[in-house]
Amino acid sequence: MDLNELRVEIDKIDRSLIELVSKRMDIAGEIAEYKKKNGLPILDSKREREKLAEISDMAGDKMKEYMRVLYSLIFELSRSYQSSLNHTETELYREITSAIDNTTKLFPTSCTVACQGVEGANSTAACEKLFKSPSIMYMNSFEAVFNAVESGLCRYGVLPLENTTAGSVNRVYDLMISKKFTIVRSTRIKIDHNLLVNKGVELSEIREIFSHEQAISQCSEFLSSLPNVKVTACENTAIAAEMVAKSGRRDAAALSSYACAELYGLACLKRSVQNNDNNHTRFICISKNLEIYPGADRTSLMMVVSHKPGALYKILARIYALGINLRKLESRPMPDRDFEFMFYFDLETSIYSSEFVRLICELDNMSEEFRYLGSYSEVIG
Repeated sequence: MDLNELRVEIDKIDRSLIELVSKRMDIAGEIAEYKKKNGLPILDSKREREKLAEISDMAGDKMKEYMRVLYSLIFELSRSYQSSLNHTETELYREITSAIDNTTKLFPTSCTVACQGVEGANSTAACEKLFKSPSIMYMNSFEAVFNAVESGLCRYGVLPLENTTAGSVNRVYDLMISKKFTIVRSTRIKIDHNLLVNKGVELSEIREIFSHEQAISQCSEFLSSLPNVKVTACENTAIAAEMVAKSGRRDAAALSSYACAELYGLACLKRSVQNNDNNHTRFICISKNLEIYPGADRTSLMMVVSHKPGALYKILARIYALGINLRKLESRPMPDRDFEFMFYFDLETSIYSSEFVRLICELDNMSEEFRYLGSYSEVIG
């Protein structure tokens, strides 16, 4: 047969498959009704294992693995469909609904915000993008930002989460595991790293460069061209600029923003020395209380799944089955636990969609630990 004839055969098979899968889902719906009447859980792990083993045997060696993957997805779709028929509101869903109803319709234009670093830090730029006139309190660490929000000292905190060049800010992810907070907004800031020195200093005089570890990573190519220069990490790029200015050293420089040159009276010896000009850092705005503002179309979650083959796949399959876009998946080791990880998810879906409601009501029962971090929008431009 030629290609067109083969495609005709495929189309015939597809029509049969659609009819059969639809029948299977209808029967799954009847099973869901029976389980609801008799107080039975939707998931029957023993039955699924037996079915997958049976299907593998029927498929034979050639198709065994393909059929296991196919039927794992079919089972996930079936459970999702059954859950939608037996939908019951969870405590978390009621909490989210209450937050939507009780949050003011406009995001605050001014309030007290905690940031790590000093004046001129990139967190300052993120704050000014999120709020029209923030009152910024500078903290000496990321943990202090979380603590300021958790204690009520500041209503909000702004933290860097990931960079397009250097990747995730691991310290922030690690703190997210133990801290209580919710995400209420996010934004992205274009990052330019400049070589700042005390006025009159030449490149040949520099023997030590200070900056944050992420900035150092983002400028690795430039730094490798200076083999005789010591590179020292510090808490923040703005702190690096402040240190160089206060020291008065002619042999020291900082990788920092151009704004810090004016702020601390430094000269810009080299502009934009980062490896990639498309260098952006994503910041999140956190709060102690759950606040959900109109237009929220991104949701962040953290989960611990069982340490078994396919455990994470089941979560991803459920997200896929609901047609929800997964924007980010990050894993971090759990402190004091051997080979256990906390998984961080960024999902793209409107909080008002039926898919969001189903996901929130279903995921809590699919993981060992589940934390809803908030639904929010990202400030662009």
